[in-house]
Amino acid sequence: MKARETTVNLALAILLLAFPLVAQALGEQFYITLATRMAILALAAVGLNLALGLGGLVSFGHAAFFGIGGYTAGIMGTHALNMEPLFFGIPASEQMPVAWIVAILACALVALVTGAISLRTSGVYFIMITLAFAQMVYYFAISWPAYGGEDGLSLALRNSFPGLNTADPMSFFLIAFGTLTAALVLFAVIRGSRFGSALQAARQNETRLATVGVAPYRIRLAAYVISAAITGVAGVLFANLNRFVSPSMLSWQMSGELIVLIILGGTARLFGPVAGAMLFVLFEFVLGGLTERWQFFLGLILLGVVLFARGGIIGLLAGKARHG
Repeated sequence: MKARETTVNLALAILLLAFPLVAQALGEQFYITLATRMAILALAAVGLNLALGLGGLVSFGHAAFFGIGGYTAGIMGTHALNMEPLFFGIPASEQMPVAWIVAILACALVALVTGAISLRTSGVYFIMITLAFAQMVYYFAISWPAYGGEDGLSLALRNSFPGLNTADPMSFFLIAFGTLTAALVLFAVIRGSRFGSALQAARQNETRLATVGVAPYRIRLAAYVISAAITGVAGVLFANLNRFVSPSMLSWQMSGELIVLIILGGTARLFGPVAGAMLFVLFEFVLGGLTERWQFFLGLILLGVVLFARGGIIGLLAGKARHG
């Protein structure tokens, strides 16, 4: 089953990469953007999958990190374009790698503070406190008129990337795909490490883990911070893709969408977020063109997955083995 899941994962990676290449050959630029959206949402879900899939932490606050990444790109890009320094006289940069670093640091700091509080709870209390923190960030963005408030913030130009033209749809897709690949490798390394084993043990039986001298709280907090950082990088890419960032990136609906992606693809599966994002965007595009209530049909599929395919799409295709 492990070999079969590896085959399924490889097929999904090839499909996601081939889709925009075929679209490029046919001159269909829109479909390249569609594939880029799949890759970015998958990247955000990979971050959440680390906390939810491996650690069992059902966070309804990951949209906060997604939005922080988006606002990082928007604020830095705007200040760089206007040749204005950032806060406290720090010089702005329109380089995407710099925006990634700043987003990682900002998301990690917020996750460290909020996680230190949230992880002292569990179950529904953890869900609600992460949601509460995310809503605080959401309303802070709405009440920040310097960067658009409720109207959001437009990016005149995408952040630049050394050696590539980010205005070119294919080049931007390759950046998103490469970042997603790096995140998947990181997820696989963490899952196979002693840290990953301890994180999964904390999900299954934290009392037993504590008896062998490993503190579940620290393990979970570290995973939560890493998870937030990955989701923040996805936020930078998403803002650049749309050349726009708004408080909607911080909304609880966005957190819900990320959870849906993981459930659809397969919780704790390596390529679960990729499968879930591809299916979600496909449904959004195809059914969204037919009816405004396309989420109803997505809900039916989600219900079917929960009832009859607990391993998600990956589990359905690869068998019942949890990991691969």
